[in-house]
Amino acid sequence: MYFGEIKKFDIADGPGVRVSLFVSGCTHRCKGCFNPQTWDFTFGSEYTKVTEDEILKALEPDYIDGLTLLGGEPMEPVNQRGLLHLVRKAKKLYPDKTVWCYTGYTLETELLSESRARCECTDELLSYIDVLVDGEFIEEQRNISLRFRGSSNQRLIDMKKTLEAGETVIWADDPCYEKHEF
Repeated sequence: MYFGEIKKFDIADGPGVRVSLFVSGCTHRCKGCFNPQTWDFTFGSEYTKVTEDEILKALEPDYIDGLTLLGGEPMEPVNQRGLLHLVRKAKKLYPDKTVWCYTGYTLETELLSESRARCECTDELLSYIDVLVDGEFIEEQRNISLRFRGSSNQRLIDMKKTLEAGETVIWADDPCYEKHEF
């Protein structure tokens, strides 16, 4: 797995101050993507144990609210395999910090159902994610007034409640959407 950037003080990609990892590789290639250089699976630097240690250290301060995964596409199978260890370890070391993940895949039809996005890591990785921002960016639905997302089709999903309820539960801080069964 490769990554394009690590932001250690990100305030745009989830609530509070976050550490954000921009992974490389994306097959969606959304029109109007804000980060098209990360479509290339070998863009940037190779993700190593040193990279992981740097991210875990950056998460340590009390003022850091959590980790955000974006890119590129974190839920491409090659990236899921690379991220699982990081997220597992982050949750163990910092159980009160949240994990957010931005994906162009849709939870019900691509991540919880058979698709090219699902792999042996998907279910476990989803179990560690607190909020999943799902859906491709659609330039024609771009809306800069939305919190933590770029187009109106994208949802902020409370993954803990969703997995417990067996139906999609929108993050409580986002009153724009209702529950959807899957």
